[in-house]
Amino acid sequence: MKYRHSFHAGNFADVHKHVTLLALISALQRKDKGFLYLETHAGRGAYDISTPNADAAGGIGRLGGAPPAAAEIAAYLALLGRLRAQLKQRHLYPGSPLLALASLRPQDRAVLVELQGSEVNALKHALADYAQAHAPAPATQVERGDGYARLRAWLPPPERRGLTFIDPPYEQTGEDFTAVTQALAEGLRRFPTGIMAAWYPIKDERTTNAWLQACRRALTVPLLVSELWLFPRDSRVALNGSGLLIANPPHPILGHMQLWLPQLQAALSGAPAAGSRALMLAD
Repeated sequence: MKYRHSFHAGNFADVHKHVTLLALISALQRKDKGFLYLETHAGRGAYDISTPNADAAGGIGRLGGAPPAAAEIAAYLALLGRLRAQLKQRHLYPGSPLLALASLRPQDRAVLVELQGSEVNALKHALADYAQAHAPAPATQVERGDGYARLRAWLPPPERRGLTFIDPPYEQTGEDFTAVTQALAEGLRRFPTGIMAAWYPIKDERTTNAWLQACRRALTVPLLVSELWLFPRDSRVALNGSGLLIANPPHPILGHMQLWLPQLQAALSGAPAAGSRALMLAD
């Protein structure tokens, strides 16, 4: 595996995706009935960012002073602080599995799929540490396997409510975009009312826009686009921005996102090239 997220943990893309993920979980929890949280590329769950790291400094490091006022950003920062205190790890940056698990209720459950054996072992250790510090934890299953293929095993869930989070490493960007489209189509075919959120990198605006239009044609459910970029969207140099495509978004989330996303972008960068957008993908 060439990609190691530990080099990038806590960067601006993590902040964007994790604020959004927690907002989606919160929206599902407006109803008492439990739901399934399914993650296809779970990673190791927890990262140590004590070593000076430009990515983390430009991401979570920028929110430490005077954070934006939006409730969604405040909830994310409060959860981060609580996890660091519970686990006694001052320099912890929790990945999406740990953030999700810390947000779920007893009636909710989680299935976390990861392909790489070393990452699975690290994830199990991170979850065991959390369970020891915070009991009881919601029902959680960690599975080693191909997250795309395992969608067929876990969807639809018996709860008939769920959030599927797809966050591949994009080692082969073009192939990964195709695989994500196919995964979204398969997940929605099996579970048409389920919420699915797929993270994607913004490196070349033309590639990103072409993929979004392909998803619009392939998927027949409402699609929300959330994007935050710190650098010119078409520079092709590195990671310019972070995007999330959300299928079947909860009704109020777009309006809320249009308030907190600009606040988050302004806190992370005041550069002229930086920006954000949240909109429904038009027919």
